[in-house]
Amino acid sequence: MKLDEAQRLTVAKWIADGAKLSEIQNRLAAEFGVKLTYMEARFLVDDLKLTPKDPEPPKVIAPPTPAAAPLDATPVSSTPAGGSVAVTVDQITKPGTAISGTVAFSDGQLADWYLDQTGRLGVVPKQVGYKPTAADVKDFQLALQQEVAKLGY
Repeated sequence: MKLDEAQRLTVAKWIADGAKLSEIQNRLAAEFGVKLTYMEARFLVDDLKLTPKDPEPPKVIAPPTPAAAPLDATPVSSTPAGGSVAVTVDQITKPGTAISGTVAFSDGQLADWYLDQTGRLGVVPKQVGYKPTAADVKDFQLALQQEVAKLGY
């Protein structure tokens, strides 16, 4: 395929403007009456020693993250007013979770807790078969909600 100098400059401008190969193929047909297959258009661009630009990847906006705490910092904990349940947030989140930590219930029993990426809450007691009281569960949920709000989740 032979193009005159003006046509070559026009194709070069299209590429500089970010046109994709399929767009160049369509514009060649529309503006110059030159119908090419995709492969022929590709060879033409290669013969002209031009390289179409790769499209810019979409910009990913990361969700806001809480300020990073030093690894030797003491864990963050919360005890709601009047409650006897203490919630601690892990400084390093457990794998597979969005946020994790531990909870100490009013009777001294400990459990690990986590929120997964879908927002589901899980509690894993240290003692097999342990069930906290309804009041402790309510206090735990309030304390956890306060901690999560402090961290900006």
